[in-house]
Amino acid sequence: MEQINSKQDLINYFEKGCKKENQLSIGVEHEKFIFDNSTNQRANFETISKIFNFLKQFGWKAIKEKDYAVGLSREGQSITLEPGNQIELSGAKLNSIHLNCSESYKYLDELRKACKKLNLKMMSVSFDPFTKLENVPQTPKQRYEIMTKEMPKDGKLSLHMMYQTCGTQINLDYISEKDFIKKFKLSAFLVPISIAIFANSSIIENRLSGYLSYRSKVWQNTSRAGLPKIFLEDMNFEKYTDFVINMPLLFVVKNSKHFDVEGKKFEDFMHGKLSILKNVKPNIVDFKNHLATIFTEVRLKKYIEIRSLDTCEWDCHCGGPAFYAGMLYGNLNEAFDIINKWKASDVLNAYADAPKRGLNTVLNNKTLLEWGKIFLDLSKKGLEKRSIKNDSGKDESVFLRNVESILANNKTKAEVAIEKFQKDNSLEFLYEKT
Repeated sequence: MEQINSKQDLINYFEKGCKKENQLSIGVEHEKFIFDNSTNQRANFETISKIFNFLKQFGWKAIKEKDYAVGLSREGQSITLEPGNQIELSGAKLNSIHLNCSESYKYLDELRKACKKLNLKMMSVSFDPFTKLENVPQTPKQRYEIMTKEMPKDGKLSLHMMYQTCGTQINLDYISEKDFIKKFKLSAFLVPISIAIFANSSIIENRLSGYLSYRSKVWQNTSRAGLPKIFLEDMNFEKYTDFVINMPLLFVVKNSKHFDVEGKKFEDFMHGKLSILKNVKPNIVDFKNHLATIFTEVRLKKYIEIRSLDTCEWDCHCGGPAFYAGMLYGNLNEAFDIINKWKASDVLNAYADAPKRGLNTVLNNKTLLEWGKIFLDLSKKGLEKRSIKNDSGKDESVFLRNVESILANNKTKAEVAIEKFQKDNSLEFLYEKT
């Protein structure tokens, strides 16, 4: 196992993420709530185990922790469980939105078949609209036990994040450190816009929450999360490394066991100062584990993770990856030139306002609706420039239709849900048809 001997080893780790221009890929991760059809209660781990068993017929293989199957894997994809048994697909790294959407469609079709067989329902909203926190069934994963104990200490809604939210994440590559700096900064500045466009969590505990993206409100009050001001500066590999090694460790994994290291930083680990581990020093796997416990809106691994979108069902699910890939891969300089004139303080104000005010939020003298249309146009041109076509001869911009519809009608999925709820006084419409 590759040992970490200096900060430079970590900087090198991020540098190794640089891809060639013709190797840029797109990865998509998305989560779903599963409910019992007869009781409307969240699926417990026993039920999830039945889903996993059913899915094995499609070539999925079990990922085990102790004696439990806590996930599945197949051809570069994995299905994992969040703390409240939310099911997440971590998709393979693919070279077009066409492939991302096909992958997602296939997986959701398999999951739908499992739900039909087991009398379950699935829902693609970003905050559980029914269940109280204390009633959410838990997942038997060691890391979640430590997180449940530690996370609320620095973020009052951390447990709501763990047990009651679902999100969508987009993973995109960089070709050099210079390219990374632009893409990371653009992604950070666009956070309020993606919160507003993709808002889909307006209902909690059978009532209106007063927010369009209650998920975002929760994540802004979660430990180790948010949009640090430093992310709105020019972030290079060394600065990100400094940010990461000064972040307290949430846990350390050795011999498949999770250790709570009580507030020690990764830098302490690098200097052999974890007495609970007999002062051993970390390896690269320890570093990767640590990176995955930072829950900011944008995150770096060997690729950039964009984590500010509410989840939704398949027809809108391809819109987020298309929106970002069009800008970051197809029209980076034009998009960057716009945000580079904005003040960080204005972005942070819009970030605080967007969960409640959505597309009406103001940033640099324009509403996020107006900015959304500007960046949508840049994204569309970027995807047309990429000119990656499907068998029908259509390029990836076809997947922007959902975003186009939201912005043309000035109505997010959250606002559609509010209208339906007020009209019908029922939440049945939130369940997907199986």
